[in-house]
Amino acid sequence: MRWSEEQAIAWRRSQPWRCGFNYVTSSAVNSTEMWLAASFDATTIARELAWAGRLGFNGCRVFLQYLVWDAEPVTLLDRFERFLDLAAANGLGVMPVLFDDCAFSGQQPYLGPQAPPVAGVHNSGWTPSPGHQRVTDQAGWPRLEGYATAFVGRFGNDPRVTVWDLYNEPGNSDLGNRSLPLLRALFGWARGAAPAQPLTAGVWNAALGDLNEASIELSDVVSFHCYLDLAGLARGVQDLRTKAGPRPLLCTEWMARKFGSRFGTHLPYFCRDGIDAYSWGLVKGKTQTHLPWGSPPGAAEPEEWFHEVLHPDGTPYREEEAAALRRHTGRAGRV
Repeated sequence: MRWSEEQAIAWRRSQPWRCGFNYVTSSAVNSTEMWLAASFDATTIARELAWAGRLGFNGCRVFLQYLVWDAEPVTLLDRFERFLDLAAANGLGVMPVLFDDCAFSGQQPYLGPQAPPVAGVHNSGWTPSPGHQRVTDQAGWPRLEGYATAFVGRFGNDPRVTVWDLYNEPGNSDLGNRSLPLLRALFGWARGAAPAQPLTAGVWNAALGDLNEASIELSDVVSFHCYLDLAGLARGVQDLRTKAGPRPLLCTEWMARKFGSRFGTHLPYFCRDGIDAYSWGLVKGKTQTHLPWGSPPGAAEPEEWFHEVLHPDGTPYREEEAAALRRHTGRAGRV
């Protein structure tokens, strides 16, 4: 059963304000490469999460990949356990993402070595989870249920997991309402595993009215994406508060410098209003999300990064952004 408003508010009061980031290790082009046994890079993850902790971040949103679990079900759970250890060692609560319709690369997920990034292209290797055909093929859903319940069942009472983001951008890649049945089923599967943490799926596209209504209706805490400037963010929050009532809000994707979504302007707003905020990216790497959306093959380095906050050696892209993070998370003196 969905949490009551009182339960959701009590959870909010029990948690610190989360200033987090969306994480793909810089050595991975997508979630498949990040989690496959052959390419899981615990050394790089440990180093980068330590950098995040020193910046003042205290939350991390991370995408899992169904296809990896389908091939390596036991060992993937163990690798995620290792990831949780590394995150907790650096003061980071983890928000796992189970499914995702976003397909920047135009490809479906596949096993084995992943193609290298296309020079100049934003997120050129990103693939969805579980894959668009599996979203609509209900004959295969028992296996998808097994994946969801394996994770929520094992980690549903683990304090290192703060929230379950069940489905990133349902309906993306022209799926539209074809994703709605799986979205509803997924909440049922996860609730059946009786997690102690809240469940959510984000509102992300105003044109997808049915999916947005379902996400709000099903979520214990209400999450959303917003890459707009401060005025656009404030309008979106006002609209969501009207629809969601007193339930806590979490912005699970934001920060696109090109659009005026910046640390200096947005962190004070999120902090003041108690809205957990997860900016996109941490370290410039193989996803190439420092490049803007729609950048063509061979595009030159941008004058200003789109996403990401750290160079590959761990130094901040902009020191004033690092200072803003430390200031708003109360870790200005941490080294």
